[in-house]
Amino acid sequence: MSDVVMESPVYFGQFGSYQITESDRREVRIYRAGLAVAALCFAVGTGLTLGYGASDWLLPILTWLYFGFCLALGVSLLTIHIYLAPLHRLLQACWLVGVASAVDLVLSSETPLALTVYEHPNSLWGVGFMFVALTGIYFKEAFCFNRLETKFLTPLVPILLLGHLSGWLPEESKPVMLGLWAILFLVFSLRKLPQAIPDDIGDKSVFEHLRDRNNETMSSQEG
Repeated sequence: MSDVVMESPVYFGQFGSYQITESDRREVRIYRAGLAVAALCFAVGTGLTLGYGASDWLLPILTWLYFGFCLALGVSLLTIHIYLAPLHRLLQACWLVGVASAVDLVLSSETPLALTVYEHPNSLWGVGFMFVALTGIYFKEAFCFNRLETKFLTPLVPILLLGHLSGWLPEESKPVMLGLWAILFLVFSLRKLPQAIPDDIGDKSVFEHLRDRNNETMSSQEG
């Protein structure tokens, strides 16, 4: 049985008409839920860090919150709708490198993950790929929906991380930027929840056109 909702209206895109299926709607809900969980984990971890510093009892909690953030972000990257498949795969690859690097740090370092990254900025050469993927989502949302918070987040995240990596960012500015990041990320994720679902699906005729063109290219290469 088709998963097209019978009451679903017919949309007219660049390459023809299409309908939004229940599967499409489910993917959007999962994408937004993943963002909300990731933002919540990030906000809680940031709030605890700014409130209590590098307390011994807090550092293991931050590790669990970070991996909760990673898992939720991974779910969002699986269900996000991006026209360019290579870009989609690139963001997923960045996520995978970031997760693998974080796991390696946890297994190989004697200090908790958050403290390791803070004391050894070079660790961002691996862990930082996670935030490349996140920034990609921010950029996509800023470009597609002109969201004010993502316009700030897109440059804020790389400035903070590269500033920490290179050492040129003043220490007193890092907590301010981190707190701003957490607040804007939470605002962004909450504002996504009531947004009309078709917005996040985009023009399905473009996806179908690109898929058909890719299939034709593969068939011609095989022939």
